[in-house]
Amino acid sequence: MTTRYAILLRHGDYRQKPETPSALQPHGLTDAGKAQALEAGNALARLAEDEGWQIAPEVFSSRQQRAWQTAALMCQSFSEATGLPLAVSEHEALAERSVGALANLTVAEIEQVLADDPRHAPPPGDWKSDSHYRLPVQGAESLMEAGERVAAFVKEQLGRLDERHPGANAQIFVGHGAAMRHAAHHLGVLVFEEIRQLSMHHARPLVLKTGADGSWSHHCGAWKQRRISETAVD
Repeated sequence: MTTRYAILLRHGDYRQKPETPSALQPHGLTDAGKAQALEAGNALARLAEDEGWQIAPEVFSSRQQRAWQTAALMCQSFSEATGLPLAVSEHEALAERSVGALANLTVAEIEQVLADDPRHAPPPGDWKSDSHYRLPVQGAESLMEAGERVAAFVKEQLGRLDERHPGANAQIFVGHGAAMRHAAHHLGVLVFEEIRQLSMHHARPLVLKTGADGSWSHHCGAWKQRRISETAVD
């Protein structure tokens, strides 16, 4: 397999319910987030020209509105800048870490549900950012499991790039910061300790590279250095 590029794009700023795991929140972008998404298309157009990439015309996005909206606006500005049409394809595999049956409850509400249920022990104090902890409810997954899901999807799609879009060597994936960081760990790009230290900027391309030997590396685009006070999720 020739060298291929996975262009990872975290969604733009969005209307997030306070004190609530981002997970499957259904809200759309703020005005700032829309501007970030449009600028992402222009940035990708410049980057593709500088790097000589042939970008696949199908852009993969999670099904959360914030990711889909980011992908759609990015496609719009990219196409305006290059004349090349892009289209969004939604996939559940790119979703943020699911909290299952507790989706869209606040942290306090989640902890109260667990406290009221005699089947469950109290979660650890840092459960929201613990990479290995999975809430004990139907449909929940850990951050590591979410990252494994995203990494598998990225590998599968890049492996099929010649089949799907002959001549393309770069694929855009629009999703969520925590799941993508954990995916980078599963791909061997980040060591485990770096997951908590780093985040992703809203709607700024971060590019991973893979080649014939199947190894992955960080190619370009900056990780965001996390402040100590920040939680390690999207």
